[in-house]
Amino acid sequence: MMAGQPVIILKEGTERNTGKDAQKNNIMAAMAIAEAIKSTLGPKGMDKMLVDSLGDMVITNDGATILEELDVEHPAAKLIIQVSKSQDKVVGDGTTTAVILAGELLRLGGELLEKKVHATHIVSGYKKASEEAQKILEEMAKRIDEPKKEKDILIKIASTALNSKSVSNAKELIANLAVDAALSVLEERDGKITVDIDNVKILQKQGKSLSESRLIKGIVLDKEILHPDMPRKIENAKIALINRNLEIEKTEFDAEIRINDPLSVQAFLDQEEKMIREMVDKIAETGANVVICQKGIDDLAQHFLAKKGIMAIRRVKKSDMEKLAKATGARIVSNLEDLTADDLGEAGLIRAEKIGDDHYVFVEECKNPQAVTVMLRGASKYTTDEAERAFVDAISVVRDVLEDKAYLPGGGAPEAELAVKLEEFANKLSGKEGLAAKAFAEALRVIPMTLAENAGFDPIEKLTELISAHGKGQKYVGLNVFTGEITDMTEIGVIEPLRVKKQAIKSASEAAEMILRIDDIIAIKSSEGDKGGQAGAAGMGGMGGMGGMGGMGGMPGMM
Repeated sequence: MMAGQPVIILKEGTERNTGKDAQKNNIMAAMAIAEAIKSTLGPKGMDKMLVDSLGDMVITNDGATILEELDVEHPAAKLIIQVSKSQDKVVGDGTTTAVILAGELLRLGGELLEKKVHATHIVSGYKKASEEAQKILEEMAKRIDEPKKEKDILIKIASTALNSKSVSNAKELIANLAVDAALSVLEERDGKITVDIDNVKILQKQGKSLSESRLIKGIVLDKEILHPDMPRKIENAKIALINRNLEIEKTEFDAEIRINDPLSVQAFLDQEEKMIREMVDKIAETGANVVICQKGIDDLAQHFLAKKGIMAIRRVKKSDMEKLAKATGARIVSNLEDLTADDLGEAGLIRAEKIGDDHYVFVEECKNPQAVTVMLRGASKYTTDEAERAFVDAISVVRDVLEDKAYLPGGGAPEAELAVKLEEFANKLSGKEGLAAKAFAEALRVIPMTLAENAGFDPIEKLTELISAHGKGQKYVGLNVFTGEITDMTEIGVIEPLRVKKQAIKSASEAAEMILRIDDIIAIKSSEGDKGGQAGAAGMGGMGGMGGMGGMGGMPGMM
């Protein structure tokens, strides 16, 4: 107010929440997201059915998938969802852990705010505790010298990731597929191992059972062989990968040809035929008996290729061409004049097969394929979708261990160890930072408690037993959710990558720190459709699409 006149700074319709109200709303939104997926954690976790506006369903207990499908409007809730996305992208697993931990860190941070501890002190304490947690995990991790030779450990890692999936009845098969696929695409340079899981093509095909899923040492193309006279099966294939049209190039400008003599018409057509024949002869001279083309193949070219006994496939995707080059050792050629025998790839067998109503070409039995295909079977689309999500998680954790050569026990053991060690670390910190570090240590207990709760055990009782065992120096013990016993997790083969746990704690901590530092939210509404938007936001606290998540009434209008 200046001389009794109001000074309007923000646009009309803008909503602003400041101070404790803003912090409280953000914490409640993040906690609501964490609560939504808490029941999916662990081998005994439950599934969620997500139905979109078109009626399409997704049935899963994969944290990243659930959060991706949710239509969330609250900005703090979106930040938490970003945590799950980054966790999934970087390490491929541990998304549920990261989100639950972020929610708990914010809940305990909110309690400290109520006790007049400033957000800056809480953030500082969380940062120090998070850095210390990374060091404790490094010390706790078990190392592998040559992970390529430790297939048993890799299968246990993959099986642990699959325990919580709804396809866990086929976990042995999927774990073996994931390990074999990861080892196939593994590259070693200067003593450093890299595994690019983009070189593993995943193909879903409904029909038969999940147990009939298999790994193909090569690439499967969802194409059919062009000409009926071409061979349907070729052994010891020599493959030419061509990125150009096998046809007469049409000019990009209008042209008119005047022919007075009828014989000249035939000469013109003969010239076209001669050019196509020369293309096919050039391919045949290299010794190729299979042509895979990224672009079109003329009908006349198909005829000449068939006469020479050469199998041809056209309009293959660029990504598949690149995978074929890695699988067969071929070089993709754009100019036929450059094509030589050295550019050809090799495969032990190429065959056409019809599965259901679809045609496929199997390029398999490659000698040393750097790209492979996993064909997942299942009774329905829901089964194969969930199998694909489970397989991606499994191959991701195998990659993490192959690259880092380090793993940790599962079953809540790392979190229990951190809770004990960080409690000691917090006692060394002075003032309010020590309180925040203690809160960080306490937040980590939520993971073993949730595992116990989802398995139907008394969470307080199991947590007390677990913390007591870790206090006595038994750092590898965790909760066996099938028996309820506190057991050494490495002995029963429940192990997970060091990278997953480190990233989960880092992501959760950073998200909590970011949200706790916010004390002012300015929400600018668009001029069009304000009324409808405000009506939709009222009562649900801006959490559109998250029906069934009660207790959000304290978040009015926070879009």
